[in-house]
Amino acid sequence: MTKHVRRKRRRRQPNWHKPPVGAEPGLLTPDPSAPPAQLELIAYSPEQMIETKISSVEEVAALRGRWPMAWLNIVGVQDVGTVERVGRLFNLHPLALEDVRNVHQRPKLEEYPDHLYIVVRLLDHEKQLATEQVSLFVGKDFVVSFLEDPGDCFDPVRRRLRQGKLRIRQGEPDYLAYTLIDAVIDAYFPVVERFSDRLDSVESQVIESPGTEVLHEVQEIKHDLLTLRRTIWPMREVVGALHRQESPLIRAETRIYLRDCYDHTVQLMDLLEMYRELAAGMMDAYLTSLSIRTGEVTKLLTIIATVFIPLTFVAGLYGMNFKTDKSPWNMPELEWYWGYPFVLAVMASVALTMVLYFRRKGWLGARARIGTEDNTANGSISKPSPE
Repeated sequence: MTKHVRRKRRRRQPNWHKPPVGAEPGLLTPDPSAPPAQLELIAYSPEQMIETKISSVEEVAALRGRWPMAWLNIVGVQDVGTVERVGRLFNLHPLALEDVRNVHQRPKLEEYPDHLYIVVRLLDHEKQLATEQVSLFVGKDFVVSFLEDPGDCFDPVRRRLRQGKLRIRQGEPDYLAYTLIDAVIDAYFPVVERFSDRLDSVESQVIESPGTEVLHEVQEIKHDLLTLRRTIWPMREVVGALHRQESPLIRAETRIYLRDCYDHTVQLMDLLEMYRELAAGMMDAYLTSLSIRTGEVTKLLTIIATVFIPLTFVAGLYGMNFKTDKSPWNMPELEWYWGYPFVLAVMASVALTMVLYFRRKGWLGARARIGTEDNTANGSISKPSPE
């Protein structure tokens, strides 16, 4: 087993500026060092589509009126000026815009008079399972998405729009919002499923060579699973609320697809719970295996000490000072020619007799190894199959 290097975990620092205490609700605090936001507009109808990168919100206002449906994707929520102008253009609620700026939000759903505000967490597995906030606004003829950093999982949605898929090109914002949320959730599956390989590799190490490296690996897996659970659990609640909530912006046809999306979140939760139970079982197996190995070492040392107890007694007895000229009972064999070999033979006989006795009792030899293997097998864990 290669030496395990424990990774140093760094918490993702919230990239936001809190407004002053007692400030007006919805106040956006500017950040002078923030880079300008990147805007991408996709406007389409069942027959045509345009996809363009734009430099100002005013261009969005000029293009929006020509198309029945518009999707504006904005990267960089720290550009307060862009966020405010987009809010005025689409009549977005100031409290929702404040949540867009403050990217520490948990997944949630908020309903306003003429639009929905949805927050989901996009997984970035390259940064030790860090997540970034994705804010979606769903209106009657638009979808606006805000991302913190460049790079997303929406390329499959863009390809479907370019290919002219009829269902997504019908111009309904609720279905487009569903496809974006579904893409975010589907991005979790490859990451969650990789835990199966990690657990398989760690399971054999737990039984064969339990050590601090393996313990650190198990603890790391448990930490990662807990991090994913904290993200996926509220996302499941958000998708469930979208599926159940009666809103004029969510059509009955789209609720069928949202139900399928909700099933995906349930599958993710089931996988996480299964892997968490498996990781907890590995911790128990680690402690059991370590205890068995400690018991084996203790037993071996005890047997060695037990064998040497009578030998020490004999050696100590013969090491005492005796005078055979004072009494015939003061070890007359000290004057015997074969006395020393005789004592060594007696000591060897005692040791051999005790070893044979221990072996017959099953404390040494093959029977002892079989018992150890049985105990280790009972301490191991088998991966439960998802039902």
